[in-house]
Amino acid sequence: MDSLTQIALGSAVSVAVMGRRTAVWKAALWGAVAGTLPDLDAFIDHGNAVLNMVRHRAESHSLFFLTLGAPVLAWVVSRLHGETALFRRWWLALWLVLFTHPLLDTMTVYGTQLLQPFTDHPFGVGSIFIIDPLYTVPLIVGVVAALRLQKSARGLPWNLAGLTLSTLYLGWSFGAQQHATQVARASLAVQGIETQGLLVTPAPFNTVLWRLVATTPTQYFEGYYSLLDNGQRITWTAHDRGAALIEQHRHEPSVARMAAFTHGFYSLAETDGRLFVTDLRMGQEPAYTFRFDLGSAPARVSGQHLPVQQSRRPDLGTALPWLWQRMWGNDVALPRL
Repeated sequence: MDSLTQIALGSAVSVAVMGRRTAVWKAALWGAVAGTLPDLDAFIDHGNAVLNMVRHRAESHSLFFLTLGAPVLAWVVSRLHGETALFRRWWLALWLVLFTHPLLDTMTVYGTQLLQPFTDHPFGVGSIFIIDPLYTVPLIVGVVAALRLQKSARGLPWNLAGLTLSTLYLGWSFGAQQHATQVARASLAVQGIETQGLLVTPAPFNTVLWRLVATTPTQYFEGYYSLLDNGQRITWTAHDRGAALIEQHRHEPSVARMAAFTHGFYSLAETDGRLFVTDLRMGQEPAYTFRFDLGSAPARVSGQHLPVQQSRRPDLGTALPWLWQRMWGNDVALPRL
């Protein structure tokens, strides 16, 4: 999730666990710090753009390593504030903050390597977009209320209510995803499209409109389904995956890494002798967040060209109005991005 959400979640969890044992501002502050720490791996340069992508949310998001780090952070905090008698409580609070950070990230589609160093499998439920106000706002309201009312007992229930609402919303997102998945599978069957994989993720900022990606050995199909649609027929658009290129280059390191990290939801294309790999999970045809220029064949073999990210952002002036209309079940054509 985005940094603001992780800060809000960390503060809310810490305040809930510490209660009135310490000042609310201390619990909120250190919850925010601990909630930010795992994402500092984004500043590590692993050598090229593809590695930077697949190594994000790795060791720093490992439940094992975060569990080892929690008592160290708790010792520092309790010593700093002269609250050594509360060491165990700080330990519990900060462990839960560190633990819930990667668990929340796992609910997005990106991929979180929860079980490092035992496996580098990227877990991703994909039921919530990386930024979703309906999840974040209750957390912020609860924490702010707890801070403003910290001299009375009325603030802590607000914080607990915010945590409860945000957690229920996560549950809702998973249920909505399962429904959209069933509708997508039925639509593919009716239209005679036999697929290898099906990806169902929310469109930006909501859990009402869902983006669907179905893959075959040679193509990928993109469609959209709103929970407010009048009927369950989905319009699928077909696109070439670059099957011949995949067969030819599948063992090259950058391609193999992308194939594993995206669970097969990727495509290859070649332009002017340069190979491009695209993560089909994040974005919207033809604007994708993670598209990489791998260079020409001689440059790749010699190591003279490192992968370069070439993200393409949609025109928000066009994309947002379409998103709003389509979310409410209106049958509007995809914008030209």
